[in-house]
Amino acid sequence: MVPGDTGLLLRLQTEVLEAVACGEPLVAVADLLCRRAEALAPGVVCTILSIDGEGRLRPLAAPSLPLAYSSAIDGLSIGPQSGSCGAAAFHNEPVIVTDIGSDPLWNDYRGLVEPLGLRACWSSPISDHDGRVVATFAFYYRTCRGPDALERSIVQTCVHLCAIAIAHEQVRQRNHRLAYFDALTGLPNRGHFNELLDRSIGMAEPFGLLLVDIDHLKLVNDTVGHVFGDRLISAVAARIADCHPSLTACRLGGDEFAVLVADCHDDAALQDAASRMLAAVRGLVQVGDQTIDPHITIGGALFGPDGADGPALSQNADFALYHAKETRRGGYVRFTPGLRTSMLERATMVRSVDSALAERRMIVHYQPIVRLDTAEIVGLEALARMRMPDGRIAAAGEFHAAMADPRIAWQLTGQMLTQIAADIRHWLDLGLVFQHVGVNVTTGDFQRGDLETRIVETFERAGVDLKHIVLEVNEAVYVGGNDQMVPHAVSALRQRGLLVALDDFGTGFASLTHLLSFPVDIIKIDRSFVARLGSDRASDVVVGSIIDIARKLDMKLVAEGIETPEQARILSELGCVMGQGYLYARPTSRDDTTRLLSLFAQKLDAAGTRRSA
Repeated sequence: MVPGDTGLLLRLQTEVLEAVACGEPLVAVADLLCRRAEALAPGVVCTILSIDGEGRLRPLAAPSLPLAYSSAIDGLSIGPQSGSCGAAAFHNEPVIVTDIGSDPLWNDYRGLVEPLGLRACWSSPISDHDGRVVATFAFYYRTCRGPDALERSIVQTCVHLCAIAIAHEQVRQRNHRLAYFDALTGLPNRGHFNELLDRSIGMAEPFGLLLVDIDHLKLVNDTVGHVFGDRLISAVAARIADCHPSLTACRLGGDEFAVLVADCHDDAALQDAASRMLAAVRGLVQVGDQTIDPHITIGGALFGPDGADGPALSQNADFALYHAKETRRGGYVRFTPGLRTSMLERATMVRSVDSALAERRMIVHYQPIVRLDTAEIVGLEALARMRMPDGRIAAAGEFHAAMADPRIAWQLTGQMLTQIAADIRHWLDLGLVFQHVGVNVTTGDFQRGDLETRIVETFERAGVDLKHIVLEVNEAVYVGGNDQMVPHAVSALRQRGLLVALDDFGTGFASLTHLLSFPVDIIKIDRSFVARLGSDRASDVVVGSIIDIARKLDMKLVAEGIETPEQARILSELGCVMGQGYLYARPTSRDDTTRLLSLFAQKLDAAGTRRSA
């Protein structure tokens, strides 16, 4: 090579590297490289082909050849007989064909190049840092010949520059993927979703937004591990993404997904998209010998009616999702204006209860549970109350909405348990006679998986035997999920000596089959049945049947909400032994409860024992 040629190659190298450094697209850099190489070697036709992940040729640059040629070879598989470029990529070594007309490598492809006047080809593979062939650089000649010394120097330089440009592009693509796509699922991430949402709004065409949560992912992570949890996330993501072409799924993080629904004009179209997703997600996911049946909950909003900009639309879809998780877990809820009001009211109530917890203004009141035949107090139900800043005592109904927040429910139960344990210890030290105190728990108390430890440690510190505790769990908590989390936790507590009451029986999710599957010692008949006793024959029949079933299953029974002597009489005649309600006492403070116990506690017989309730 003469000195002048060296200078030309240095100039080529500088120009191409500057283009790479300035962020020019790979296609533009490849085109520049081919044109400069052809200028240095007059009469040569230069091409660059990339190799995709499936081993197929993809045209990158061929400025001196017609587009029809590039289109013809696009997607051809590399192989030992696939022309010079395909063979070079397949063998990962240069291939020189000095006569395309006679070389068997070109048997299937010479019809593509001979009409273009191309008679010879020299193709060199381009590898990445891992040694994988990612492209080929080729010189075509219009005469049957091989490369000269100058052309060898040009190709050596161009292959090196092309490898640098491709490596730079791979890094750029990797960084772009990290910035815009979720590493676990491959879906667009939160940042990318925001751009897609803005783009959809800018197009001013109808679309919908669905927000999705995977049900009970935390429980999966805690019980079988994060590897299984990640597999569940990936499976759900893939099923959502593949269920319909009009859906663009994004992962916002954790168990949260956002799905943009294109061409969505009305509620029916949004409902249809949600139904498709719910159906697509069904089906067991297996990792090793572990399986789980995945379920999702969806909240949706329509662009326009439910929000005219990104923040409003997202917030309203989030309100719908929150409501769905409370009222229709495993299903779909669309946003309505009333949800915004109830969510804002709930947020206000959560802040209020949060402050009361921090300031120790949450207190315990007790309502007696009595024997209907003697009106003796045999037990108590502990009920949460909130002392307002002005001194007023607020009943649970005024702040019940805040209990839907798992954190609030968990913190309140902690304070309640501590107060209840101290109060029981106080009554025992006074020698007062009672059997047990009922403690209400919510779904939030079970979600962290530490309820057993909290109860045991709290009452052990106070020196209170767990036989004095009745855990009151309503049916909604028992059946609110698709797993056995609550029944398993309750069974463990029963083994510790606690009794368990099925609260509000006969409402909501009520089913007699629950009595066979739930670990229960006591049934509490809901006040709605008691209120109609004597005036509604159906209620009389239902209550009588519940009492009979409980007796045959050897379960105790408590009737709630007794307000009249007539209700108490009917219950006694039907065989109910225990009850509670305003007829006997309203919920009251510890001190007032102490006085009630002193006056009306169950009497001991001559042997010093109580009559069984």
